[in-house]
Amino acid sequence: MFKDITLGQYYPGESVIHKLDPRTKLSGTMLFLISLFINDKFIGLGLALLFLATMVKISGVPARFITRGLKGIFLIVLITVLFSVFYVNTGTLLVDFWIFKIYSGGLSNAAFIAIRIMLLVLGSSLMTLTTTPTRLTDGLEKGLRCLNIIHFPVHSLAMIMSIALRFIPILTQEMNKIQKAQMARGADFEKRGFLRRIRGFVPLLVPLIISAFRRAADLAQAMDARCYHGGKGRTKMKPLRYARRDFIGYLVLFSFLALTIVIRIMPYGY
Repeated sequence: MFKDITLGQYYPGESVIHKLDPRTKLSGTMLFLISLFINDKFIGLGLALLFLATMVKISGVPARFITRGLKGIFLIVLITVLFSVFYVNTGTLLVDFWIFKIYSGGLSNAAFIAIRIMLLVLGSSLMTLTTTPTRLTDGLEKGLRCLNIIHFPVHSLAMIMSIALRFIPILTQEMNKIQKAQMARGADFEKRGFLRRIRGFVPLLVPLIISAFRRAADLAQAMDARCYHGGKGRTKMKPLRYARRDFIGYLVLFSFLALTIVIRIMPYGY
């Protein structure tokens, strides 16, 4: 499961999506997430899925690679779907067994939420897969620099996000190493039964947490040794500048959001 986490990883490429300004991709991701939350019809989710599939195709990131990250959220989706199926009592009664009652509205709502969660993860993953952590940090810092007027620590926020994204693949690799080391000593992580498998992963958490704190301490000492004191007065080796493709990207994004709003206010549809 841990090797399937794609959030925070970067997939090298020379596509138009890779070359977009990180501010454009950050804004695009936010608009895409907003469109998912204002959606209340399956036709709207279909439009979002078509839009995302088109962006993935243009980016050149293999669909198999980007969808691999869905394995990590399987449990969250499953729990959400179960709650929706058994606690939404609208529509036609389909199953009435003991204390369990399943309605058509519950199934429809469960499918809607499951698709929405998966699109949320895939949309966010596409941004990190096509943007290096450094460019992402620069884009976030420059995009929020207006908050410096109220003395908001924009650079610190951007640095925290950058470090967090960098640590995701590092900790994933560390988890795999710990798991293989314990398997070499006789640990069994393939036990049958969901609860047994969960208990089998508990011994991995202690060395992983210790390793994470050790890496954080090493990073803090390295930053102190280099006299790092934040972004004040610092310059960029590659300053961010909007290009023509970025303005076209904004036009496409706002057109997609406008179409989503039109679908939402339609009096009919599914």
